[in-house]
Amino acid sequence: MKRIKSVFTEDMDHCYFTGAAPVERHHIFGGANRKLSEKYGFVVPLRPDLHPNGAMATWSESLKKLDDHLKAQAQKYYERNYGTREDFRREFGGKSWL
Repeated sequence: MKRIKSVFTEDMDHCYFTGAAPVERHHIFGGANRKLSEKYGFVVPLRPDLHPNGAMATWSESLKKLDDHLKAQAQKYYERNYGTREDFRREFGGKSWL
């Protein structure tokens, strides 16, 4: 399995929020930005039922809030460590989560 690093946790084998296992790796910015998520370490392990894009998840308002929270945390990290809000928006497709 591909070794993916996270800027949010060193433990990729237990859920970022609950500590449970097994987990799925959640790329905070998916789709066209999946490789950027890997580049910057914007990946977290989540329990399958908490993984917004996972096969076991049922999309709900609480999963949307969790996903939005992770996107905001990643953007804050980016702005502290890599560039401005405009840099983030340019690189990740125009939207700000803050």
